[in-house]
Amino acid sequence: MRNEAIVAGSAREGRLALLVLILVSVFNYLDRTIISILQVPIKRDLALSDGQLGLLTGLAFALFYSTLGVPVARLADRFSRKNVIAASLCLWSAMTALSGFSTGFATLVFFRIGVALGEAGSIPASHSVIADYYPPNRRATALSVWGLALPIGVMLGYLSGGWLAQAIDWRAALWIIGGIGVLLTPIVLMLLKEPPRGRFETAKVVQAPPWKDGLRIMARQKSLLLLFAGGALNNFVLSMALNWNAPFYARAHDMALGDIATALALMSGIGGGIGIFLGGWLTDRIGATSLRMRPMLSGVAMVAVMPAAILQFTASSLSVSLVAGGIAVMLMFFYYSPIIAMTQSLVPASIRAYTSSILLLSVNIVGLGLGPWLTGILSDMLGGGADGLRYAMASLSVLGLVAGGCFLLAAKWYGEETLR
Repeated sequence: MRNEAIVAGSAREGRLALLVLILVSVFNYLDRTIISILQVPIKRDLALSDGQLGLLTGLAFALFYSTLGVPVARLADRFSRKNVIAASLCLWSAMTALSGFSTGFATLVFFRIGVALGEAGSIPASHSVIADYYPPNRRATALSVWGLALPIGVMLGYLSGGWLAQAIDWRAALWIIGGIGVLLTPIVLMLLKEPPRGRFETAKVVQAPPWKDGLRIMARQKSLLLLFAGGALNNFVLSMALNWNAPFYARAHDMALGDIATALALMSGIGGGIGIFLGGWLTDRIGATSLRMRPMLSGVAMVAVMPAAILQFTASSLSVSLVAGGIAVMLMFFYYSPIIAMTQSLVPASIRAYTSSILLLSVNIVGLGLGPWLTGILSDMLGGGADGLRYAMASLSVLGLVAGGCFLLAAKWYGEETLR
């Protein structure tokens, strides 16, 4: 009876922790996405070019978000992950609110870098906490449920940003959303419990090794390196779409900001939610019979992104474009939970947060950093306007094919390299 009570209590704590981490992650992606829908009024008020918008939503954010995630993750591997998560939430929410006081490109970039500093610590620590609440055979499903925060956050970011900007202005949207996140911080500290580190490991959990030794462990895994590369390229296409879809539909289909917000919220919320959940659910079930199928499933989804995305950006019909865009988003989000679960299974518990930070570094420097920025530069080179942006986005969607190839190749070594 006592053992059953312990198991039941642990399960309740796991569900509560997952719920809290979902809430934190929703605000992570909400604060990150809101600037994308606000590009339309910000471009007008601050007189920015497409290249500047791409730098603002891409490289300026991703460079600090990705690089600072590594040292913060090292702290999470050594100290309280709960405190790291709560402090991160408070910082990025405050900087989001302060972004509403921006007077030009330089000040807006400064505050967005502040948002990046805050968000850098949340995701790796959350991965590590979830891995210690859920065993390996349930981990991808748990991460897929947690991963639903991404499409929910993106959906709320589009809706709140678009409609608040249309009803009041873009500055008020940033003040309101950032302020709510700050108020959430003490609730997170109160509800989130720190689980025993490495509770499901068969090997004895040791102290986190020096950072160079951690990198050597990762570098020995061929499948891990290919997952990093494929994830980075897939996120390139995904970040391009999430950051430039709003300006695309405003220019190419002459949609009002509120209508764009609703359309993109449904596209990302429904399409992204289905993709994330199916990715985790199918990977756990089909991957249980064959470990090789885990990376292969995501690889096939990535290959299918290219035709759907090209149709989205070249179709003259708005309805066809929106449906194709929803399918493309679903396929791009499919990898999200599996790549986290697979990378966590390839390394020991002592470097899990560190591994997540390296994953985020590679994925976000290449994807979030270069995707929006290079799309803006290419759009300017092609003349800007509706056609310049259309052809820039369609041509760069081809990278989804390369991303899928990396995951399919990773299947060759993944099974034998997985830590059992």
